[in-house]
Amino acid sequence: MARTAHRLLLLAGICTAAAPALADDLRGALEAAYRTNPSLQAARASQRATDEGVPIARAAGLPSLSGAASYTEFVQKSANNFTAPDRAFDAQANLSVPIYSGGAVKNSVRAAETRVDAGEADLRGTESGIFSQVVAVYMDVILNQAVVGLRRGNVDVLAVNLQATSDRFQIGDLTRTDVAQSQSRLSTARSDLRAAQSNLIASRERYIQSVGKVPVDLQAPPPLPGMPSTPDEAALIALDSNPDLIAARQRAKAAGYDVRTASAARLPKVSVFTGADYTDYFGSLGGSSAAGVFAQRQTTAQAGIRASIPLFQGGLPAAQRRQAQARESAALEQEIGAEREVIAQVRAAFASWQAAEEIIASNQTAVEAASLSLEGVRAENTVGNRTVLDILDAEQELLSAQVRLVTARRNAYVAGFSLLAAMGKAEARDLGLDGGALYDPQINYNRVRRAWSDWSNDPAPVAQSTRTVDTPAQNGSIQGQ
Repeated sequence: MARTAHRLLLLAGICTAAAPALADDLRGALEAAYRTNPSLQAARASQRATDEGVPIARAAGLPSLSGAASYTEFVQKSANNFTAPDRAFDAQANLSVPIYSGGAVKNSVRAAETRVDAGEADLRGTESGIFSQVVAVYMDVILNQAVVGLRRGNVDVLAVNLQATSDRFQIGDLTRTDVAQSQSRLSTARSDLRAAQSNLIASRERYIQSVGKVPVDLQAPPPLPGMPSTPDEAALIALDSNPDLIAARQRAKAAGYDVRTASAARLPKVSVFTGADYTDYFGSLGGSSAAGVFAQRQTTAQAGIRASIPLFQGGLPAAQRRQAQARESAALEQEIGAEREVIAQVRAAFASWQAAEEIIASNQTAVEAASLSLEGVRAENTVGNRTVLDILDAEQELLSAQVRLVTARRNAYVAGFSLLAAMGKAEARDLGLDGGALYDPQINYNRVRRAWSDWSNDPAPVAQSTRTVDTPAQNGSIQGQ
């Protein structure tokens, strides 16, 4: 009975109580992943690449300036050309300013800006997915630590049972069958303990992969905030806030701008141009005797308006427009598909969360009942009304109920967080993470959206995430054992 009470206290301590001496908490794990997770850092870098689509599209509508220079030595001249120079230097400068492009530039910019919005929604989705992964591995470590503790306690209890059974067999109170049954249960318990330790090692390594550091005495997680009361309420929130659905909507909108951009290929284009040319013959034009007759340096300049009117392009513009329309159609269907997926995901997550909460209550009752049953079986065994096998079965029933309870607690929390993620409410801004300012993709977008210099480079890329190669290989031990 004392050992059973010890196991119940261990179960409650791991799953429900937040001991102040513990080192790591869920918020700290989420903050570490937010700062150092490579998948999240890669998604941010990809979004910065998407931001550059706006200045790239806008560049087609800005003036372009080019220059060229050449130096020529006329090694062999025509015998009949008496004024040919011996050498010449030529420099040109040309400026072109687009005036009208049929809406191609305007719609390209709008499409790029809309894809930036879609990319930011994708970044939110990646962030939410990383957090869901962290919560899952965090709860897996807590669960597997609890299971290892329970199975370790079960091995200790069965070892005592085997010793007591062997002692009673020696004095003729029990049979060899009772001893064999105790030995079988102890061997099975040791096997189950080894499997539980292996699961704990795996969950700790997954934690290191997601969070970037070794888990140290994880605390019980805090209550989940803002849980909905009905699946319809959750679905309504998700339709407005789910990042995957928002991204699908923005992509469909951007595809509409692509159709307009493709249509502009059939319209005229107008630009203003100007240029200047400078030539220096170095006194060699007309030969040395006529050097003073001919101007040895000359400068010319020109300006005008250029109109390009497409008359026939082999069907290319129509094909490009039809292609863009087909892609818009696909994007519209994908938006509906994303909406369906979100609704199904939210409703399924809500059902899983509620079912897990109910399973917790049922398993808590089962643990209490199994504990009382074990006490009763042991008491009846002392007066000969129960066998050793009955005790072993009662022990196993209690252990199974305890494992189911800690598993249900893990499943309920993970399902609840998955529900928040599907609703679009499981991001850094929703969880109130500490540790400095949150990453804002708008900062980089505002920095580059109107950039026009050809020489405004960023620093060379440096990895922001942390490596885990130096972390120690994990083991299946738990604190105090």
